[in-house]
Amino acid sequence: MSLPVPVGSRIRLIAPMRDDPDPIPVGSEGTVRGGYEGGYGLEAQVWVDWDSGRSLNLIVGIDRFSIIPSKEEDRHERTQGQQT
Repeated sequence: MSLPVPVGSRIRLIAPMRDDPDPIPVGSEGTVRGGYEGGYGLEAQVWVDWDSGRSLNLIVGIDRFSIIPSKEEDRHERTQGQQT
């Protein structure tokens, strides 16, 4: 098994966090520092260092987030779209 999101990836929270007394605001961005693949009855988690200075895990399949493409990936996608 591998981590649900690669370490070093940039992510954005796209929906409110459920059941957290002090949730990260929607639209916040952060950097993945690790994770847990899941197993033994536990959900997979993504460990995030948020740009706000907080660290708070996301639960895969419960918390909704998107991976922000790196500048290199974004440049590659634009180049691919321009080919005819």
